[in-house]
Amino acid sequence: MRIVEIRDITVPLETDMRNAFINFSTMSVSVLALVTDQVRDGRPVIGYGFNSNGRYAQSGLLRDRLIPRVLDAEPATLLDRDSGHFEPGRLWAAAMRDEKPGGHGDRAVAMGILDMAAWDLAAKLAGQPLHRFLAERRQTAPLQRVWVYAAGGYYYPGRGVDALQTEMQGYLDLGYRTVKIKIGGAALAEDLRRIEAVLAILPAGCRLAVDANGRFDVPEALEYAAALAPYELQWYEEPTDPLDYAALAEVAAAYPGPLATGENLLSWQDSRNLLRYGGLRDDRDVLQMDPALSYGLTEYGRTLTAMSDLGWSAARCVPHGGHQFNLAISSAFQLGGCESYPGVFAPFGGFADGDAIENGYIRPTDLPGIGLEGKASLDGILRKLAD
Repeated sequence: MRIVEIRDITVPLETDMRNAFINFSTMSVSVLALVTDQVRDGRPVIGYGFNSNGRYAQSGLLRDRLIPRVLDAEPATLLDRDSGHFEPGRLWAAAMRDEKPGGHGDRAVAMGILDMAAWDLAAKLAGQPLHRFLAERRQTAPLQRVWVYAAGGYYYPGRGVDALQTEMQGYLDLGYRTVKIKIGGAALAEDLRRIEAVLAILPAGCRLAVDANGRFDVPEALEYAAALAPYELQWYEEPTDPLDYAALAEVAAAYPGPLATGENLLSWQDSRNLLRYGGLRDDRDVLQMDPALSYGLTEYGRTLTAMSDLGWSAARCVPHGGHQFNLAISSAFQLGGCESYPGVFAPFGGFADGDAIENGYIRPTDLPGIGLEGKASLDGILRKLAD
């Protein structure tokens, strides 16, 4: 097996929504294809990857450093010594050659794109859906159903609480039982009005989470914590800067409900420091580290090991990102669930067409690899890369 070409394109996200920190109107995504000399059904076997939302396209890092290293590597060095099969961890090592430790910025995102494509490719070469392929490697059984929640509730120009309620009702109609909205992009009183509007339409057994996207300093975070506590929310997400562990610890000491954080941590060392110094509680708080933004699944395995060493269960993990790659990982590693973007971040958000949400759970696709080919909205992008 040889990788004969690596292609990447940049795809814009066309939206006018914002959260408490950023506007998404100029955001872009890198989509990458690992093209091999293997042929199935008359077409080359290709592994695809892209970055999760919240970070920008990474064409410079991919083309200048990571992709050339992979193409320069001897093909045999990308294969497992014993089985001779393609090994994503070896591609990861080749791409990261001559990179200094630390400095985890956009490099982690670029590597996450390449790593996603490598795992998609490996599972396709094995003729298996990724969740089953990963579980067999771990010699465990994958989860047959994964808990998912619908993330949305962004701020839009000219949209009020009626539109917010309509959006959330749409997610409930799709089968979701937990929904999430943004806070911190308006005054506290307005955010509470939005929260109460959503709670008013939630049936019994359904829950609401809120996400501040790291907007607050400690006094603001504590003010919100006091106001949010009576609502008994699913969680209060990223109240403070994601790397200010001391600030997070102050909020954790004051807020009795679950906190959630981790999507903006880019390495296993960052994640370990969060658990050492962030004051989080392993009986309730939620960890949202996103493999697609943090050096990929290869690195995420190290993160899970570091968590376990500190006494944390993988069941406390609910990865950010809202796409099929993280869904497969959640199933294979028996995580606590996975984010979903059924209404935003098209065409990348959401899962395979026809994979229905049933009472807040979804069954991973049976398509080979990640199953991106099962999303009609991605068809034009994948064809552009393949052809």
